[in-house]
Amino acid sequence: MKLERLLEDILTLNIKGAVNVEIEGITYDSRKVRPGGLFVAIQGHQVDGTQYITEALSNGAVAVVSENDLSLGAKVVHLQVTSARQALAQLAATYYGNLSRQMKMIGVTGTNGKTTTAYMVRDVLRDAGFSPGLLGTVAYEIGTHSIPASRTTPEAPDIHAMFREMKEVGCDCVVMEVSSHAMALDRVYGIDFDISVFTNLTQDHLDYHRDMETYFAAKSKLFLAQKEGTSVVINMDDPWGRKLLEERKLKIGVITYGFEEQSMVRASDVILDADKTCFQVSSPWGEARVCLDLLGRFNISNALAALAVGGLCGIRLAVMVKSLGKIQRVPGRLELVPNRRHKKIFVDYAHTDDALRNVLGTLREICKGKLFVVFGCGGNRDRGKRKLMGQVASALADYSFITSDNPRNEEPEAIVSDIVEGFMDPEQFEVVLDRREAIQKSIQAMGRKDILLVAGKGHETYQEYKETIIPFDDREIVREILG
Repeated sequence: MKLERLLEDILTLNIKGAVNVEIEGITYDSRKVRPGGLFVAIQGHQVDGTQYITEALSNGAVAVVSENDLSLGAKVVHLQVTSARQALAQLAATYYGNLSRQMKMIGVTGTNGKTTTAYMVRDVLRDAGFSPGLLGTVAYEIGTHSIPASRTTPEAPDIHAMFREMKEVGCDCVVMEVSSHAMALDRVYGIDFDISVFTNLTQDHLDYHRDMETYFAAKSKLFLAQKEGTSVVINMDDPWGRKLLEERKLKIGVITYGFEEQSMVRASDVILDADKTCFQVSSPWGEARVCLDLLGRFNISNALAALAVGGLCGIRLAVMVKSLGKIQRVPGRLELVPNRRHKKIFVDYAHTDDALRNVLGTLREICKGKLFVVFGCGGNRDRGKRKLMGQVASALADYSFITSDNPRNEEPEAIVSDIVEGFMDPEQFEVVLDRREAIQKSIQAMGRKDILLVAGKGHETYQEYKETIIPFDDREIVREILG
């Protein structure tokens, strides 16, 4: 595509060089530049992309975008912009054909529940005859092809490249988990979302966002960018959801969901069993009895969000109910690990105090014996939630094994020390820094009626230590220990 065509959709402060040059690709990574490429120099939190312009040029870049004014010689086009990240997103969208305008786009954001809700929406759409693609925390799905996800929401060029692949294999809609980082960093800037979902907001990522108001502001960006004819789906049970609805004065189509009486898609008459969760749903599209093979009230909330999205897509309630009834598991989300010893061991991604409270609370309701939990907290992340997670485990579990999660560049002992502050009674826990050993000791402690939750990593298949990544899958470890 000619550079002059790409520039039709972005605002430039200054242009140096001839813009009739042919562009063969767009990237923010100088190592990935190929001859004819356009390199966007992003100012990151730790690295300034302008430091890599020389490498980009040596790899064949013919055009460079940056926020500062540069002189790169007669053979290279330089574009100065106000925001390199927004320019990157818009350039990528244009280069790949602005496909978010041609497929139905569904964005799901929130601290907890994004992945399960996205999977539910995907299945409801698929069973109704749509062909959905999926971008999320666990995987990127392009038709029948699934790629393990490197991050919840990729960088803009990667997103739009996958949109094109989805379109080529026949996808007519996309379900996306949208992280707060993605919105703060404009990775989804310019994407035309038809339906946006807000699940909840609880403390997380404050190492990045500083405080809850800033975190909320980042999440809110998904809803403030909506256009006429689009819709939002908001959890009325969550105080931040109500704040979003009331303070942001959304002008577009709003569907609320929850257990609250005023919710438009509402759950009542709930029955929680050890292997099934049932409830009555009332909605603008009718009433029905819904039964899930997933446990917990929080999964009812996720199902209500999926029902709201499906209803907005014109799917009959009976079709949605049948689809939700078939969902057996979402990877790493309260996932029961089958084993020949018939021990009830669950693996879950819960890595915030609210998520841990939801999962332990669910298991507490069905546990006939003792409830054990193995958990830790990630290094180089929000320290404030560590004590809170300790308090939750202290209140809801009978016994905790505090261990390592992904320590990254922090000392595991320091992370554990923060968690321990949340416990009132030292008899309620023990520290076992080696995660495999902690899982093994917890399994050995279990009786016939006991339940074990291994929390924090869920679907992840690795563990990070001081720039080193080792294979580690909680589910596999449990299977190995149980033979």
